[in-house]
Amino acid sequence: MKFLRDPTRIVATLLFPLIMIGVLGGSFQAGLGDKVGYDFLSFVFVGVMAQTLFQSSALGIISLIEDRQNDFLQEVFVSPISRYSIVLGKILGETLVSLTQGAAVMLFGLLIGVPISSGRAIGLLWVGVTICLFGGAFGILVLSNLKSQRAANQIFPFIMLPQIFLAGVFTPIQDLPWILDFLSRISPMRYAVDLARGIFYAGSSEYSSVVLERPIINVLLIIVLFSIFVTAGTWLFVRHERER
Repeated sequence: MKFLRDPTRIVATLLFPLIMIGVLGGSFQAGLGDKVGYDFLSFVFVGVMAQTLFQSSALGIISLIEDRQNDFLQEVFVSPISRYSIVLGKILGETLVSLTQGAAVMLFGLLIGVPISSGRAIGLLWVGVTICLFGGAFGILVLSNLKSQRAANQIFPFIMLPQIFLAGVFTPIQDLPWILDFLSRISPMRYAVDLARGIFYAGSSEYSSVVLERPIINVLLIIVLFSIFVTAGTWLFVRHERER
């Protein structure tokens, strides 16, 4: 409800992915589409959609810092409710907001000619939910050590921006130098983007050219990382609250 009542936030969160898909996807397709052998517009669309869902959910957790600064969390944590339930509820709330943005990105993809069949749409739906939950868990881990919203706004771009390139949102990353390949493999966003492409390109001739790992491997890695992020992030967050 807060998201829908904030038109400035809606425009800001949708403008970036729409520009990236239309401008970058269109320019890459015009310049490299015939050389790489697959539709670059669709490639960038899937990458940007996964990145938007992941980043939006992670950034949405920043409101927990606002609640901390307003001492609202102190009132919440005295209730007889599991701390993990509170954090998971927050992640679910941000997932709903992010899916709203994802639906708008998918609609834009249809308008510019990205081939999204009913099967692909259903696949991207459950993948989108998975990515949002994963992004929210990552946000909990990162923001658990930040004390103010100002610090979060300054640090978060430095955490997210490298991942956008290391995850292959805009360009293929099959043949990276070893140091960049290592950094890519420890970037959580990589597995979200690759999972989305694995589902989108399933059964197509371009599959082997754009997908890094089988979807089942990405799902297992996401489940493991999600559990680690939520457990460690919640523990750190609650510990810092008790030390205030």
